[in-house]
Amino acid sequence: MPFIHLPNFRLSNVPVAAAVSLLCAAGAFAPQHALAQTARPIDPGTSVSARPLDAPATQNADDALKADFTQRQKVLDRRTEENNYRYGVKQHNCYSNFFVNHCLDNARNEMRETRQQIRQEQLALDDEQRAERAKERDQQTAIKRAQYEAEAPQRAASEKASQQSYEDKQRQNAQAAAQRNADAPQRAANQAAYDRKQADYQKQLDDARARGVQDAQERDQKAQRYEQKQQEAAQHRAEVEARQKEAARKAQEKAQQQEQERQEQLKLQQQSQQGK
Repeated sequence: MPFIHLPNFRLSNVPVAAAVSLLCAAGAFAPQHALAQTARPIDPGTSVSARPLDAPATQNADDALKADFTQRQKVLDRRTEENNYRYGVKQHNCYSNFFVNHCLDNARNEMRETRQQIRQEQLALDDEQRAERAKERDQQTAIKRAQYEAEAPQRAASEKASQQSYEDKQRQNAQAAAQRNADAPQRAANQAAYDRKQADYQKQLDDARARGVQDAQERDQKAQRYEQKQQEAAQHRAEVEARQKEAARKAQEKAQQQEQERQEQLKLQQQSQQGK
């Protein structure tokens, strides 16, 4: 386990649980060594897009560098936590001293000095990481450019095939247009015959509709005439029945009058016989 130097730091000023945690966390600072790998043989069919021969070694170096960046960042984070913790402990202990303000100032200066050291190392680490990312971008750009150049013959062949396909389609379209132009008179004649047939069919439909309308009108007129005749017949029957009733009434009145006259004559006769 590597030794961790903590300036002016005494475990006697730290609670037991916190001291144990700091000592256990120190185990995370141990460096890790990457395992070496055996290089693989070259594939005869390897293209530009495939991984180069030294890819395993390069990959291991990149992984080791990234792991180193990660480990260094962890160390800086841990140092920041420890610096803050030490400052908190010293602040607490200063209140038991006679010169409190002087003690607090010293603790604050030590904390700021350590923080500045950590800040400088953090800036250096950030610069290295930015440089590494820039290098990776340049490598990826170079690989893509090489791949693009390697695929140039295939693109040229594809473009040539596409151009040939386009020209074939253009010729086919031209042939189809010529065929349509040659068939134009026949299509025009067929269209004219179709139009005549449609016109005749439409005329038949119009005539049938007109006949249907006329027949409907005639049926309505016949129905109206029939209804009118029925009304006239009913009226005639009513008039006949009225005349018959009137004639019967008059005949009855005449018979009553005649009977009354006969009764009067009989009465006169009887009176005449009685007078004799």
